[in-house]
Amino acid sequence: MRSGFSMITAIIFMILVATIGIIALSLSSISVKQTTDVYLREQAELLLQSSTEFALLAISGHDIVATGNCLSSIDSQYPQTGGNAMFDINITISYIGNNLPAGCTILGDNALVTPESNVTVIIDTVVSTNSDNNISTEPIHLHRRTIQKP
Repeated sequence: MRSGFSMITAIIFMILVATIGIIALSLSSISVKQTTDVYLREQAELLLQSSTEFALLAISGHDIVATGNCLSSIDSQYPQTGGNAMFDINITISYIGNNLPAGCTILGDNALVTPESNVTVIIDTVVSTNSDNNISTEPIHLHRRTIQKP
């Protein structure tokens, strides 16, 4: 009778240890996925900020008067090296001001009366995961709208 009770106790103990092992393994795999997703989201947020700054630099280097047109959009991918890109970056630029060239995307009725406000830009930056590349378990899509005076 004693050996039968010891056998049942050993089987229950083995089932308990196996269950704890399975739970630990599943929690470990979930934390790896979450760490990867958090890393990619942080990278996308940094790309969002850098892309907005790049758009301001491009606008500052673009002479509206000499070319007779404005920058309206900038599309890019990251990384730009060969192979599949991880992120798509789309920047849309709209202008607010008076006496802008006809090629500009102009918002509103442009009733600005102060010369300091002329040629103000609204920059919409969108960073999203590339649909061809499944780098994340959850799709990343970030949008940032800023108003700037270049």
